[in-house]
Amino acid sequence: MAFLRIFLLFSLLSLAFSHETFNSHVLPRPLILEYPENVEIQFKEFAEELRLQCTSWRFAAETNNLSPWKTIPQECVDYVKDYMMGRAYSIDVERVSKEAGVFAKSVELSGDGKDAWVFDVDETLLSNLPYYAEHGYGLEIFYPVEFDKWVEKARAPAIQPSLKLYEEILGLGFKVFLLTGRSERQRGVTVENLNNAGFQNWDKLILRASDDHAKLATIYKSEKRNEMVEEGYRILGNSGDQWSDLLGSSPSVRSFKLPNPMYYIP
Repeated sequence: MAFLRIFLLFSLLSLAFSHETFNSHVLPRPLILEYPENVEIQFKEFAEELRLQCTSWRFAAETNNLSPWKTIPQECVDYVKDYMMGRAYSIDVERVSKEAGVFAKSVELSGDGKDAWVFDVDETLLSNLPYYAEHGYGLEIFYPVEFDKWVEKARAPAIQPSLKLYEEILGLGFKVFLLTGRSERQRGVTVENLNNAGFQNWDKLILRASDDHAKLATIYKSEKRNEMVEEGYRILGNSGDQWSDLLGSSPSVRSFKLPNPMYYIP
């Protein structure tokens, strides 16, 4: 919202100076800004309208009603920042994880070791918020080289409600598959990061092989789930922050979408 205040200030300054006549022999008088009586009300109304529009945009993004998008709207940078850094994002993630846990506990496992739960990694188990905080919270177009440098640091923190859910799923006896869009060459740092963040004892970590890189995420992840089903696994749950984590063939019995207004992966 800061740009609104700056715009308003410059508008008022321009208005004030437009009424001054230049006279070099007259000492400058103090600048007096006369605000319109309703300017504060107008500013609040404008700010509230912007908040509502950005909330509506985020809702459309989360419900997959937007056309494919590359960056967040310029005017919604402060809104997305406040959402991701504030309590709202934490509450939303906690609710998704809680509902997933309720479902997991309601399932009667077969006991044959073939009941599986699939987790995405980025923005599902691990948070890349420290990276996106330095890149406009999604305002900048995604640059793989820069993101890979962040991944190589293996410093992404755990999303705590997801860590709790992950441990519950393991404790219930599910087979746990981690299915990520990260490259196979990043396996070492990904394992290191996951372990350091508290995620351990998964059954399989699946990353993109060289012949997977050209595939859309929806196709790539569908193919990997197809392979699980062909091996006799029943995919009962699936947690991800992108619709491409959840849609496509061999879907889970229940899917759980975590919030992510910062980027979209088709």
